[in-house]
Amino acid sequence: MRDLTDDLRWLAINSATIKSWPLDQQIEGCARAGITGIAPWRNGLADLGVSRARELLRAHQMTVTCLCRGGMFTAADAAGRKAAIDDNRRAVDEAAEIGARCLVLVAGGLPAGSKDIAGAREQIRDGIAAMLPQARAANMPLAIEPLHPMTAADRCLINTLDQALDLCDELGAGTGVVVDVYHVWWDPELPAAIDRARGRILTYHVCDWLVPTTDLVEDRGMMGDGVIDLRGIRAMVEEAGYAGHCDVEIFSARNWWKRDPAEVLQVAIERYRKFV
Repeated sequence: MRDLTDDLRWLAINSATIKSWPLDQQIEGCARAGITGIAPWRNGLADLGVSRARELLRAHQMTVTCLCRGGMFTAADAAGRKAAIDDNRRAVDEAAEIGARCLVLVAGGLPAGSKDIAGAREQIRDGIAAMLPQARAANMPLAIEPLHPMTAADRCLINTLDQALDLCDELGAGTGVVVDVYHVWWDPELPAAIDRARGRILTYHVCDWLVPTTDLVEDRGMMGDGVIDLRGIRAMVEEAGYAGHCDVEIFSARNWWKRDPAEVLQVAIERYRKFV
């Protein structure tokens, strides 16, 4: 396993962690802190403008580990499904323009009024298949992210790393997976699934699981504040061939989002060195 204690080259910050700053300030703030990797979100990209974002990222020599996010393929009707696919095709173009290493896909939950889990998962597969030719043409890998089962109803019906890998097996070249510790740490099949993902882990996200967790989405912990075996999971991921960045992605309405983003970056650096 790599010794990252004194090496910030492999630390990246997900825009969600410092969301009170607009994207231009996020890029500049990371650069001031000595962080050279960033994972922007599309809303911030839209606010700044893709061309301006590309200029700033290049000026600061920032690695764009991924663009968050595409996906959300499920819908109650054909028009909604088509709109989702069209939006994902735009996301591919945006990711390519800013030089992202991959486009993260959060699949989508049950359509409104539906209880058909199998049908929704078919929509997800069909949606990715529909955008995949454009992603391949743009040389933009699609990173399928499994989310914790608590998100299945409304956000993501791909809930284990094995489910994401099954989709990759079916869809083929141009697909891979996200390993986000927040979503997969609990899975008893995780060691085998990470080994199965060898060569297909496109991005790796870190934070921590708080006890108790008070919100299903917006109560993640800073690394070291929770119960996730961060070093143990990183060891498995690197054994499976991953040698990229560790992206700090923290949704925290009651804590970290209330703090000065510059402070959050400094704490993230300290915790990365100590716990990641």
